[in-house]
Amino acid sequence: MTNHIQTIILIVALIAIVAFIIIRQSNRFDLPKGETVTLAELEAMDNSSEDSQNDKDPASGDTSLQNSSSSFDTNREIFVTDGEKHSIPLGEILSGGPPKDGIPSIDDPLFIGTQEADEWLEDTSVGLGVSLGGESRFYPYQILVWHEIVNDTIGGTPALVTYCPLCATGVVYDPTVNGTVYEFGVSGLLWQSNLLMYHRTGDEDTESLWSQVLGEAVVGPNTGTKLSIIRSDTVTYAEWKRAHPDTVVLSRDTGALRSYGRDPYGDYYTDNSAVGFGATFSDRRLEAKDFVLGVEYEGQYKAYLTEALPEGTTTDTFAGKTVTITRSENGEITMSIEDDELPYIGGFWFSWVAVHPETSVFK
Repeated sequence: MTNHIQTIILIVALIAIVAFIIIRQSNRFDLPKGETVTLAELEAMDNSSEDSQNDKDPASGDTSLQNSSSSFDTNREIFVTDGEKHSIPLGEILSGGPPKDGIPSIDDPLFIGTQEADEWLEDTSVGLGVSLGGESRFYPYQILVWHEIVNDTIGGTPALVTYCPLCATGVVYDPTVNGTVYEFGVSGLLWQSNLLMYHRTGDEDTESLWSQVLGEAVVGPNTGTKLSIIRSDTVTYAEWKRAHPDTVVLSRDTGALRSYGRDPYGDYYTDNSAVGFGATFSDRRLEAKDFVLGVEYEGQYKAYLTEALPEGTTTDTFAGKTVTITRSENGEITMSIEDDELPYIGGFWFSWVAVHPETSVFK
């Protein structure tokens, strides 16, 4: 009887392992392989083919990739491999370990008041603070480190709250693309050590991979499309509460079994030698994990070392124009250029310079 039970247990275990492997392999993105050309080259070939066929059949020809490259938001060159558009080298995309949605996004977030949050959230806890449409919300990193994405609506405005623990990039985007609000998930893939998100359609052929640090689609049909940044602040809970006493806080009631008081990355954030997952870091103008605010304006890039930004107002020149940076006593930072808001992305230096190697630095 004992041998029989052991055999049954072994069979069940083997079935579970096979099922896990099948699910894991099926729940992932298949990147294109094969010949690669630039989109401009493909368009030229398509146009030449169309010219030769117009007299025979004006409706002939595949126009699925004939979007002019000038219609895209990105400054990056777009390539096509086996009919799939992409703006990053496919060979640089790595698995982060978990499969698609293995790190679960929070899609129906719950919020609590500060009195309840004070029971488990320390004043020194860091997170993303967002004020939008008359509402203030605080997203603790001790929760985001386990989920990386929150699909939310703040003050009536759709908001994609994102955090990549490997790069310390906390960014909030408007997930509206051509009038459609996209829901995003974690792909399980990384590029330059940074989170690759994907927008959910239920059909992998119509989904795209989006770089969190670039805020744009980098593989798939949406390649070249950028998301608008919604201003947020990487601050401590105490700083945010002091400035926004009416704030609510993301609840740990997420439906997921997570040890929210434990950070799985440990000392990673302060160890400058721990830079991996494909990040090509060699620029030593700053330490790898110095925290910077990266900005883009008219095709130019600059990183502002936060330690070099004192409380009060600082002015700088960027892209031939005056930049004004204001840092409040609560740690909130606003940036403007010629009186227009200048959106920024906060994160580790190595992450910013890996994708913008031509960046200048304020330190």
